[in-house]
Amino acid sequence: MAEWLRRQGHRVIRTASSYWFDQGPRVYQAFPYHWVIEPDRRELAQFLLSQMAIGLRFSTPLTASLGAYSYHAVHENGPYTMATLPRRARTAVRKGLRNVSVEPIDLERLATEGWELRAQTLQRQGRTGAETADWWANMCRSAEGLPGFEAWGALLRGRLVAAILAVTCDDCYTLLYQQSATEYLHYGANNALAYVVTHEAMTRSGIKRVFYGLHSLDAPLEVDTFKLRMGYTVKPLRQRVVFNPLLAPCFNRYSHTLIKRLLDKRPDNTFLAKAEGMIRFYLQGRLPLEQQPVPPALAETAPPDTDEPED
Repeated sequence: MAEWLRRQGHRVIRTASSYWFDQGPRVYQAFPYHWVIEPDRRELAQFLLSQMAIGLRFSTPLTASLGAYSYHAVHENGPYTMATLPRRARTAVRKGLRNVSVEPIDLERLATEGWELRAQTLQRQGRTGAETADWWANMCRSAEGLPGFEAWGALLRGRLVAAILAVTCDDCYTLLYQQSATEYLHYGANNALAYVVTHEAMTRSGIKRVFYGLHSLDAPLEVDTFKLRMGYTVKPLRQRVVFNPLLAPCFNRYSHTLIKRLLDKRPDNTFLAKAEGMIRFYLQGRLPLEQQPVPPALAETAPPDTDEPED
């Protein structure tokens, strides 16, 4: 994973607890994404100051003293079969499998044909402009020849209508990006693709879990609703955002309000959306867990049906 990120042009740093990459300008994300870590105060301060970083983000246990109430979407501890799926998911998967075939595809096909699927997915999620065709092609091709990376596609009469990029790391199979054509959502292609890939991964020797993503800073609720409808569970934890100690006083409820107002005027601005999410997680994470809002995906009430996954 480190080499994949380096090939894309990211800066990768190793510390005692984890690996990190510059997900944004001087903002670092811990990886592999499924790791749940507890770096101490000294490690974090040394990293932020030595790299002149603005901030960083990582997953930490629910028992940690700081961090926003959050989750990972996962399937673990057992097989993933039609019998284990919720009833609605079984119906959707069967429909999808009648309409499409699901099979491995090469990374070059994902880099070329996959972009239109990606662009349509971003449009549905209100994130048009967040990525570009050149970025997508480079990201896909950067995985060429690296062990653990693979692509899967759902094909309708030979046409690629949905696709996944995945990677195996440790005992975990991670779904990195999933995208699909809007025109074929009602065919159940996303459901069939997610089911086949997850089922196949859980049959592999050494794989104990499939990781379907972090609680996002800015993605709509529907993206995790799909995962829950497909029989995944949300694993509670805390997601911590730490800012450079020299800059931390600037990130407060006043600056958060300002960013939110700017975002209201420019809802398609990816930078503002990520900045708002980082500050929100930071401020929430300083509160006791019982005083924080419960993420909707962790709420007891079941969310509405949806066919929209998210990377």
